Amino acid sequence: MANYFSIILTVITVLSGLLWLYDARVLKPKRKAVIAEVETKTTKALTEQQIDTLAPQPKLMELSESIFPVIALVLVVRTLLYEPFQIPSGSMMPTLLKGDFILVEKFSYGIKDPLFQKTLVDTSLPERGDIAVFKYPEEPSIDFIKRVIGLPGDRIIYRNKSLYIQPACAAGEKDCEEMKVVSTSLKEDGEYFSGSSPLRTYEEQLGDVSHEILIDPRVAPRTMSYFNQPGTQKDEWVVPEGQYFAMGDNRDNSRDSRYWGFVDEELLVGRAVFIWMSFEMDRSSDSWLPSWVPTGVRFERLGSIE
Repeated sequence: MANYFSIILTVITVLSGLLWLYDARVLKPKRKAVIAEVETKTTKALTEQQIDTLAPQPKLMELSESIFPVIALVLVVRTLLYEPFQIPSGSMMPTLLKGDFILVEKFSYGIKDPLFQKTLVDTSLPERGDIAVFKYPEEPSIDFIKRVIGLPGDRIIYRNKSLYIQPACAAGEKDCEEMKVVSTSLKEDGEYFSGSSPLRTYEEQLGDVSHEILIDPRVAPRTMSYFNQPGTQKDEWVVPEGQYFAMGDNRDNSRDSRYWGFVDEELLVGRAVFIWMSFEMDRSSDSWLPSWVPTGVRFERLGSIE
């Protein structure tokens, strides 16, 4: 849907820009010539109303002149700088909640054209721990948001709800780091729920990035549903070059790389950096309000993400 909007915005910007240019270069000089000819035949200066009557600007050209600077600015900001997104589910709880509205920094992973999303200028690459927005590999018209866990060349294991990472060897090195479990520590139970069941909140350390994750103690590991990479065990993956392994912070309620595979570098949209609005969406079962109507505003959540 977001890509369709980009296409529509780009088309409107180009059309309004061409109309504005045609009016400025072709029609406006003709209007000025008509006014100048009339002014040579009178001693009084023409009023704005008389000028509009003598040489009116076509409504379509007037509209294009008004909207072109605005939508061109929106297109530039949205394509090169920041784009708003809404969090539609709880897969990134507790870091991001359903009802959060975030800004995504588009230039974090390269500057792309608005139509075909091809990289025009390389800037930087995702780092382990980034919260990235990307096109869902199985249906690129859908935007997904997950945390980057594995970088190209990393070996990832998710076994018995424990995460293990063996970072890729640096260029020219033979002795790589050993496989090690990502450190976690239990913080509390019961602050977040899945239905009526309390979830366990852990503090997880991914390199320099510290963040919270949720584990549902009722749910058994879903190893049989995991994506099976040839040459590895069912719960083990080696990240190919130019791709990334992404997971949701709500580990037992997230459809991510464990189930559908890797995120190609070309599918990256940007890095989530700021929560600019957050609506409370929880309501009692007997509420008469539609599910999409907010029940409050969570002002305390506004600000930078992590």
